[in-house]
Order: sequence, then C-alpha cells, then structure tokens
Amino acid sequence: MLELNALFDIQNDVVPWLLECRLTPLNENGESTSLSETELQVINVEKNGSVLYTWKGKKGTTCIGIYDPHNKQNKLLYIFDREVSLISCSVNMERTLLVARCLTLLIEIHPVNNTKVLKAVDSHVRVQFLYPASDMKPFPESHLLVVSEDSCIEHIHISVVVEEGYRVMVQNPDRLPKDIVAEDFLWAQWDTQGQRLFYIVEKERNAVLMCIQFYPDRNHEMLLSFPLGFSLTATRLRLVNFGYNHFQEEEESSESLNLQVFTNHTGTMSVCYSHPVQNEQEFTYSVIFLHHGWRKTFTVSLEASECARISEPTFINIGYYIAVYMPGYFLHLINAQHPNLACHSLFLSGKDAKVKPWNHHRYILSLSDSLLDCQLGKMYEADLDPLLLMLFMRGSKLDCHQFAALHCAVLYLQSNSETEMQIIHWLCGLSVSGSFDLILEFILGTLYRKAISETNTMDKLLPYSSLLNWDGEIPGVTYGTENISQPVFREKIRNLKGFWEELNRNVESMKNLESLHNPRYNNSSLRVIKTKLFSEMNVEDQRAIKHFRNILENAKKILSKVDTRCSEQQVVPLFQEEDCQQMVLIGLMVEKLKEHLLKYLHRVGKKMIDLIANNYVVNLLECIRQIVDKIWKKYGLNTHILCLSSREKVQSAEFVVFHMMSRVLEAAERLCLPLPPGYHTIHIILGVRCLPLHTLLHYIDHGVLHPTELFVTRLFKELDHSETSERFKFSIVTRIPESVGQKIYHLWDHPVSSSCIARNYVETLLRKLCTQQKSKDFFIREQTQFESEFLPLTYLARILTEMEDQALNPFEEQENVDAKFVEEVALKQTLILLGLENN
Repeated sequence: MLELNALFDIQNDVVPWLLECRLTPLNENGESTSLSETELQVINVEKNGSVLYTWKGKKGTTCIGIYDPHNKQNKLLYIFDREVSLISCSVNMERTLLVARCLTLLIEIHPVNNTKVLKAVDSHVRVQFLYPASDMKPFPESHLLVVSEDSCIEHIHISVVVEEGYRVMVQNPDRLPKDIVAEDFLWAQWDTQGQRLFYIVEKERNAVLMCIQFYPDRNHEMLLSFPLGFSLTATRLRLVNFGYNHFQEEEESSESLNLQVFTNHTGTMSVCYSHPVQNEQEFTYSVIFLHHGWRKTFTVSLEASECARISEPTFINIGYYIAVYMPGYFLHLINAQHPNLACHSLFLSGKDAKVKPWNHHRYILSLSDSLLDCQLGKMYEADLDPLLLMLFMRGSKLDCHQFAALHCAVLYLQSNSETEMQIIHWLCGLSVSGSFDLILEFILGTLYRKAISETNTMDKLLPYSSLLNWDGEIPGVTYGTENISQPVFREKIRNLKGFWEELNRNVESMKNLESLHNPRYNNSSLRVIKTKLFSEMNVEDQRAIKHFRNILENAKKILSKVDTRCSEQQVVPLFQEEDCQQMVLIGLMVEKLKEHLLKYLHRVGKKMIDLIANNYVVNLLECIRQIVDKIWKKYGLNTHILCLSSREKVQSAEFVVFHMMSRVLEAAERLCLPLPPGYHTIHIILGVRCLPLHTLLHYIDHGVLHPTELFVTRLFKELDHSETSERFKFSIVTRIPESVGQKIYHLWDHPVSSSCIARNYVETLLRKLCTQQKSKDFFIREQTQFESEFLPLTYLARILTEMEDQALNPFEEQENVDAKFVEEVALKQTLILLGLENN
C-alpha cells in the first residue's frame, strides 16, 4: 500500500554526466568507465534538496559533486589529490564553503582551494551547515554544526569576504567563533526542513528530549524540554539525519536508541521509538504524540517470515500518517493527526504489509521528509498508492480495516474526483450490517477536509468522524494508551509563527478539552430545536415569526451559493422545489454553527465565521448531491424514471439506487443533517416504483419515506381513477402531514377530500364561534323534541345550522358545502370511531 516514488537516482541523474565530462577513471582506450556502487556514493542531502555525492576520479583522486533537483544539473565541487574515505560532508547555501570529514577539514572551494583543520580528532565526526530562509539574501556568515562522537555539538560561525570582486575567502580562519550547543547526549537528530536540533540527555534516570531552534537572522534558542518517561539503556551514540556514514555498522539496534522525531506544518510532533526485543514472537514500539499528550504502545505478534531474524523497524513520516515498517513482518500507518481511536490507523500484515520497491534485504535510511537507499544511491518520497489503498478497502472483511481505509482515502488523498467516485461505488455494494456508518463517515470526512484546507483553525472545532469511542480489537496487535504531561513552551513561543505556533495551539486545545466540553461541533443537538421550531411555524408570535424569517433568509443564501458553485451538468433534479422543512434545517444549522464557532474563534471576526459556517453547509449539500448524482450516473438512471404511471417498467438498478438513497437519508438523520430540497420527493418516487404497497406504507410509517407536497400533487395528476390507483392514493393521503393535506386536498375528487374540506369548514366556523362567544353576540338554541339524543352529533348540527348564514365559507370557490353535507360526514366519522360502521 505504501510506495516509494523516486526523487533521485545516482545511476540515472549523475553517471551520464560523469561519463560525458570524462570525470571517471579511463580504460586502456582512454574512454571513461562506469562506477560501481561502492565507488559512487551519496553522503548528504541539504535542506534545498541538493544531493552531495563522492566518487573515485582519475589517477587515484577523490571527487565531491552536487546535484540540484530543481534544474536537474550536476556540478563538481572539489577534488582531493588522493583517495580519502569521506564520512560526512556539507556545503553552505551559497556553495562557497565545503566541509568534509576525512580529518575534519574545512575547505574553501571557489575560486581557490584552501584547507583549514577545524578539529583533528580520530572519530566519526558529522558536519552540517545551517540553511537560512530560502527567500533571504545571501547571508554574510555561514553557520556550521560539528557533531563528534564524544557527545558534543559545536556551533561554528564562519564569516566570508569577497576579494578582487570574485574571490571568496574565510575571514580570520585561525579564530573562528564557536559555542557548544549540546553535550553529554546519546541520541541526536537534525531536522533538515525545520532547521531544528533534537537530542536526548538523561536526568534523574529519565530520558529528556531537548529541542534547539536555529534561526536565519540570529543564533539559536532552546524551545522544548520534555521528559519521555523511560530511562536510557543505550550505550552507543546514534545520529539521525546527519548524512550517511558508509563506514559505520548498519545493525546497531542492541547498542543504540532507535528513536525518531517527526514534525508536521499542522503542528503535530510525534516521537517514535522501538523497545528492546524480548523474544522472537512479538515486537513492541511506542509513539508519543506531544500535541495530544498521549503515549500509545503497540505490541505486534510476529508471524512466520522469510526474514532470518527480527530487524529494527523503520519509522517514516508521510505527513498525515507515521509508517512503522518491519520488512517481512508488518506495516502500520499510525494516524498522527487523530490518534485517539485505533480504528483510524491501518495495521497491515502478510502480503498487504509491503512497500514497493523495498525488500527486506535493503538498508534504507529515513530522513526528515524522504528516504535514502544507501546501497543503490536512490532517494525516495514515501506516499500512499491510491490504487492499492482502494483495493485493500474493497477486499477487507474487517470493519476496522474498512473504516481506517475509508478515513485514509477521504482525508489523506485529498480532493480526487476519481477516488471519490471509487469510494461511492464501493459504498453502494456494502451491506448495512457493519459496526460503522461508512456513508456518514464519508460525508463528515469530506466536509472536514474541505474546511481545514481553507483554514487550519477549524481542525479542533469540526467533526471528522461520528465515533466518540471504539474499543474493538485489531488482529495481531494489542495496544494501550497512557496520558503524559504535555510540554510547556517558553512564553516567547507565543510570538512565533509557523510550526511552533501551530504546535502550541494544539497543546492549548488539548488542555481546554480537559477543562471544558468537547469543542467539536455536534449537529445532533438540533433535533430538539428543529422539532420545536417546526411546531412554531404557524404560531403568530412576533418573535417566533422574526426568528423563522431569519432562518429562512440563511437558507436562501446557502441555496444561492449552491447554485453558483454548480458547474457540472447534474443528472438528479435536486434543488428544484421548495422544501420548507429542509430550508428550516439548513438555516438552523448555519445559525447554530455560527454560535458554536463564536465561542472559540474570538480573534477571527464575525465576517470570517459567517463565511466558514456558510461554506460548511454549502459543502454539505454539495457532498450529498454529489453522492446521489454519481450513484445515478453509475447505474445509468435519468429523470425519465421519475414517472409514477409506469411502475411495471422498474429496472434492477433502481432498487440499488433507492436503497443507497435510503442509507444516505439514514446517515443524514442520524446527525440531523439537512438534505438538498427535492431529495425526499425523488426518494419516495423511487420507493413507489420499487416497493410493493405494504412495504412502501411501512417505510412511510417508520419515517424512511416522506410524502412531500410535490409528490402527492404528482400522485393525483399522473395516476388514473382506477380502483387500484384510488386505493393507493387513499393509503398515501391518510399518511400525509396535515400542513401538506390542506394544500392539495382540493385536487382529489374523492370522499376523503370532501371529508377534509368539511373538517376545515367546521374548524373555521368554530373559530368564528369562539370569537362571537367572547363578544357575547352568539347563542345556541334549545333542543327540539324531534332531534336525535346523540349529543355530540346533535350539538354539532345545531351549531352548524345557526352559523351557516353568519360565517363566510372559505371553500365556496372549490366545493359547494352545506350544513347537511357536513352533518352526514360528521355522523359517518362518529360511527367509524365508535366501531359501528359496517365494512
């Protein structure tokens, strides 16, 4: 699932240039010869991606060259007049100074070759120039880190001057200022991109991680000191990302600490380390998420493998995930952004746990943001293979694997229409018996990805998953979570930008979680508010009317944005009718989301919050429309199927689409999410075509299908007056909301319609009666000896008789209603209620 994309290949990017320039040893015919892997080696990678390499040149010389990945050009930097074994090498950004470890020589490389011994020690010293910001002017002073195996890191300041207009010389080479930045450590890592030095010292039998930040315009500053919670058992110094020493032992797991720190621009800092091997049946490693204040420890059961013995795992930073890879055994993708639930991470073993083209015999070094194959001289960028990820997702049988793969595809692969189409196709074929609502996860993940792409400040305030907890099992893996004390940064960090600002914000957010409720927005709280608001829709209270009007205005703004954003031709005719309830829910969600964001984003401003909330709901409606539209396109449906009069021509694809729309509806209602206006109409029309009558009515009674005004209107207009159609109409009409019934009953020439008209007529008269009784202008006559003793009916008949000439009939243009008709209807319904009516 993880693949290595080549960034640099020394055989393809360097060897042709060497042969063309005749910089390799010559054969008997005077022709340049190829170099073996041991004669041409990568020795360092600088911040700007430039690759330093060395090779054996003509007549026993040793050469140093550099490859620029931006213009894909090579350049010869320096030639030793003898064969030397280079352990470490670095060049400053201006390429005026080169430092190499053979006897720790500082070499001026342009235009005159001069050498200066900085520190003559017989040890594997590493050297690394600091790089200022890429947008700065050439720095008059270069800064060099010298790391020696006596556990000391020196910071050397090298000033240069230009003589004769072009000659660059070192100023005062005999008195170069230097200071010690770290000592007495057993592990150190250079963060090339961030220009940060991490190292570990032991204090009171506890390993403490220190971090020094180097700046382009001033010296350096200690920003972080964090106890890791374990004591050091390593006896040998380990250096990470300080180039590659081809003369050191590759296997040193038993003597040095296998630990690596990964950072991300989003403000995540993860410390990964492996535990000493206790037996050959299992392996344990831990990941400390400093930005969350958690340590997660994973114990992996090792299955039989082709590998001769257990090796160290390699930790790889791929941004959203940290890959833990032990070739031949397992590949784990640990979610660094959301590490709280194990089901958000991928745990692979067997044939799925492979990284192409990596094999378990090859030694690959993990750098800050790339990998180096030290044997073949290749540099790679690790990335997820979308095709393999989708194959794994479709072939997985475990819920946790499906969930993690979906989460990875939606959030990590970013916006990819082809991937989204494949995910929707996969969701269509899934059963509904799983532990997760994957459609809801797809919707929330898509909204989260779009929101944080606009502004990172939303990553702690918007939901990325519907899961609050999960305690399931991962086959072959046991894990535990431990709370740790979060790092305390210096006050000065609050004035910094970039990574440290984001990390500090993440830490502060986690502290707020401990003292306050979960700040992530939860739309399910709208359920009670929505019900209350629906009940107030016909209330004549001025405050309720104003509130309702504001909500509808919010909804109209959202729908207008959806219309302007829509560029592709849509198959499904959504957003083509007025759906009052959905508009209320849309406006209400905008209102409540704004209120939620105002609690936590005080500095952003109201206009920005309005924009974020509006865009979030717009993206929600677009996401649902996109799901439905792609389903219709997948199964070749069009609007011609939305015909109620031809149910006998139902296609099998319609059943699939209907059930998929039902699952989308279920996902939306689970969190009370609004649906695009017109969704319920299209859904129930498909239901009419696909389902037998008793199943259709069952779906309506249980709230799966919602009879809308447009649907019932089409029902009356498109169906004929046959006995079957009339029975079908009657079954639907008896289940429609009263608010819908009052608008469409006049379209149906049927006793049920007349009954509704009579009920509305009586309601109008009785309301008039109440008004007259309050003004004492109305009286009821006494009962005569000829009237029935059935008091309710008699009372109603007397009222109607007295009021018939006094009250205006609002239905007179639609129906000819008189008191006798209303009396008959009332008697009929009374007998039905008393169970006295014959079938």
